[in-house]
Amino acid sequence: MQDVITIGKRLVPTEQIAFVEPFDPTSNPEFKPEKEFKARVVLLNRETVLAETSLKELADAHGFRVLAEDAIAVNPAIAFRVETFSPTDTFNPDKPYATRLKWRDLEGNDQSKLLLSKPEAVMAIVVRGGEDLESARGSRAKRPPRSRSRRRKDASPAPAHS
Repeated sequence: MQDVITIGKRLVPTEQIAFVEPFDPTSNPEFKPEKEFKARVVLLNRETVLAETSLKELADAHGFRVLAEDAIAVNPAIAFRVETFSPTDTFNPDKPYATRLKWRDLEGNDQSKLLLSKPEAVMAIVVRGGEDLESARGSRAKRPPRSRSRRRKDASPAPAHS
């Protein structure tokens, strides 16, 4: 992973990037940028930087881990925590969020993002670095192969030649 990402004129240290998500220009119709932005880079303190590079290109180039269901790429250098999320009477979002992804900013304050992905999938991909939940489960379930030396001991000895 490179140490610095150049986004437009701005140089951003990778250790200050929490995650990258697609940029949706329709989310703010008042904002009419001159350039075609494709991704939104979210820093540890939740400040954002718009990029003309796509989420996939940034993730591939810098080794970020992709949560496909949430369309975000997280920085593996960040110590994330994973919590289950349940709506409350005072906070009941429209989307069926299942997980809260948490991290600390440079001042030690907690930051978070709600995700649609199940907590187990987020843990497998974001914290443990698996590609998806099924591959993480499959890698633990496989038995180690028997060694050749063990198989030879089980076979009968070959006749000796003079």
